[in-house]
Amino acid sequence: MKAEGHPDYHMITVKMTDGTEYQTRSTWGKEGDVMSLEIDPLSHPAWTGGRQQVSEGGRVAAFNKRFGGLSLKK
Repeated sequence: MKAEGHPDYHMITVKMTDGTEYQTRSTWGKEGDVMSLEIDPLSHPAWTGGRQQVSEGGRVAAFNKRFGGLSLKK
């Protein structure tokens, strides 16, 4: 197998939104770089149970709500 076919894995530090850090192997960046997360399981509403927008009724209901008053009848 070709040597250049494998990605360059190295150790990086991942910094969570609350400031905690951990080290992992990655192909991102260079050896010793710090990846600061903007969204992680500590802050994202999908994991924290925060307010999420849920569409009611689907696409047909949204269309009817927007264009329900239009008619082709004379």
